[in-house]
Amino acid sequence: MTDAPTDRVAMNGRRMKLLAIAAGAAIAGLILLAWTQPWFGITLTDATDLEITGEVAAAGLSALAVAALVLVGAISIAGMFFRYLLGSLQALIGVAVILSASLALGNPISASATTISDATGIAGAGPVAALVDSVSVTPWPWVALVAGVLQIVAAAGILATARLWPGSTRKYQAARLTTEGGSPVDDWDALSSGGDPTDDTPTRNQP
Repeated sequence: MTDAPTDRVAMNGRRMKLLAIAAGAAIAGLILLAWTQPWFGITLTDATDLEITGEVAAAGLSALAVAALVLVGAISIAGMFFRYLLGSLQALIGVAVILSASLALGNPISASATTISDATGIAGAGPVAALVDSVSVTPWPWVALVAGVLQIVAAAGILATARLWPGSTRKYQAARLTTEGGSPVDDWDALSSGGDPTDDTPTRNQP
């Protein structure tokens, strides 16, 4: 007779695990999407318009998104200890995403300096700032910021529920080459002489 409460706990654990994996993958995808989109519109004093994408304004987001995806894959097969470790790392990635987006939002001109310098041939924080007439901000840096917050929330969910997740099944087991009543040394001797240590056929005495 099955234990109904135990079955319910196991089912809830599986659901929590699937939800955590799906949420982690979706959030990582959102971070990567935000990274590819326009973040700022820069208008220079000569009326030149420049579009600044997340690739320029927050270049590190792509690496953070990939790292988050790798963590999701690792968490899906990790044991108890590593679930907590990887969940903590996921939270740190969320903090890094928030920091990266915040720095860009806090100083759009500095975040856009590379593109401005490429377009004008002028470098240096002061000269570049003097070339900028206006800055417009798209929703995408805010999307990245929210994604970082969601990453931390997802990590907190993993840390809170990891103990309820079902363990990974062991699919493969190592096989030993042994003979009945034999030892590993006997097995190696049989192999070196061309014999098969797994063959149980009795050996006949040669004349």
